[in-house]
Amino acid sequence: MALEKPYKDVPGTIIFDAEQSRKGYWLNQFCMSLMKPENRARFKAEERAYLDEWPMTEEQKQAVLARDLNWCMRTGGNIYFLAKIGSTDGKSFQQMAGSMTGMTEEEYRDMMINGGRSAEGNRYIGEDGDAQPHHQPQGSAGKTQGA
Repeated sequence: MALEKPYKDVPGTIIFDAEQSRKGYWLNQFCMSLMKPENRARFKAEERAYLDEWPMTEEQKQAVLARDLNWCMRTGGNIYFLAKIGSTDGKSFQQMAGSMTGMTEEEYRDMMINGGRSAEGNRYIGEDGDAQPHHQPQGSAGKTQGA
């Protein structure tokens, strides 16, 4: 029996529920392995070979290699664990979060300092708020990526 998930209708949000947890288990375990310096060094030396040691899906491996955190999240990754990839690459969490929105680090910082995204227009998919799919990516970094 499938569970009703009304929270799936929140724009710009992937809820890390039990289903996502199962889907991303090995991806998240790989990320946790990056807590150890020797594993970070092995990963940076031969990324694909290190990923192939983990029973992740090919899509998950491609998402990691692309450093596409939104893609990683769609395949079951949790941002807490995925942050270890960015840290391994020498990025701050602010840089990583900005990359997920199409914003520069400065634009993302300014948005958060000013209270984050408004809930207005962003409560349900189909409204007209800035987190809606038809307004993505945001920021100047997103505009240069799509150009």
